[in-house]
Amino acid sequence: MTDLQTPHYLIDLARLRRNMERIAHLREASGAKCLLALKCFATWSAFDFMRPFMDGTTSSSLFELRLGREEFGKETHAYSVAWADHEIDEAIGYADKIIFNSLGQLDRFGEKAAGIATGLRLNPRFSTSGFDLADPARPFSRLGEWDPARLNAALDRISGVMIHYNCENGDFALFDQQLTRIEREFGAFLEKLDWVSLGGGIHFTGEGYPLDDLARRLRAFADRFGVQVYLEPGEASITNSTSLEVTVLDLIDNGKQVAIVDSSIEAHMLDLLIYRETAKLPQEGAHEYQIAGKTCLAGDIFGDARFAQPLKIGDRISIADAAGYTMVKKNWFNGVNMPAIAIRDEGGETRLIRSFTYDDYKDSLS
Repeated sequence: MTDLQTPHYLIDLARLRRNMERIAHLREASGAKCLLALKCFATWSAFDFMRPFMDGTTSSSLFELRLGREEFGKETHAYSVAWADHEIDEAIGYADKIIFNSLGQLDRFGEKAAGIATGLRLNPRFSTSGFDLADPARPFSRLGEWDPARLNAALDRISGVMIHYNCENGDFALFDQQLTRIEREFGAFLEKLDWVSLGGGIHFTGEGYPLDDLARRLRAFADRFGVQVYLEPGEASITNSTSLEVTVLDLIDNGKQVAIVDSSIEAHMLDLLIYRETAKLPQEGAHEYQIAGKTCLAGDIFGDARFAQPLKIGDRISIADAAGYTMVKKNWFNGVNMPAIAIRDEGGETRLIRSFTYDDYKDSLS
């Protein structure tokens, strides 16, 4: 716990180091390069700590791209589902590689990007996602090219592809199986390229993941096709590194013990609401409470928790694994203040990095 005002996200560098060291081991053992996926985690105050362990950043928009170039440096990949005319020149100015989502975008902007490495997104038409909302291979997906004829037509203008088809995939056997399918279906095309990004969503920093098996598989893929392999870890980079620290504001007994805290799932951990998941709450003790947010949304509920002692107003609760897709998605719903951002260094000292005020709320509107 920390004495800082809640709510706040607390990034623990000692926990973050565990992920970084696994990434460094994977890079060394496999020869793959690892780029931080800013769509998941873009808290740039942590970049100085992460930079020695990673090769750069990958982005999904102009602003992410610029942030990666200015604050992380190293190799900077630019991707967007669709670049606009007024963005493309600036994007090319920041990027080492630009990855177009479609042949149409390559046709439109490829000549402008002739001075940097250029790629296409390849959609293998399958994925590990269990949610239609997030499935890049869903029917009529707009995410990438899949037709071999169209892909081959682009060979004289691209040097690589990005294939993003994993989603929180902690099953190495499944990864191996699907990569084998990619090799079988697209091998003749891949061997003509210089680099292949296998995207993110491989949960290789999870407990018990066979990291060395993954490293051998990636090296075999690289050797077979003569390509530089890239990975784009987002969640894998920051798993279990950060908590959301909250305080109990009220206790209600409506047939169930409910603790209302000074935070909100919709405003501060939106992905849990979108995918109907439960926050990682304390689960030790005989006293059970539903932990609920303070907005007017009836379903603003973090989940059920258990504690050794009954809760009191003013008690603090730590919600674990709160880095991924939180700080990049936090919002001003109900005008509830955004959590501050704090970092705990490896010596145990916590410092406030950023807090938010009424002026930030007002300035986000008009």
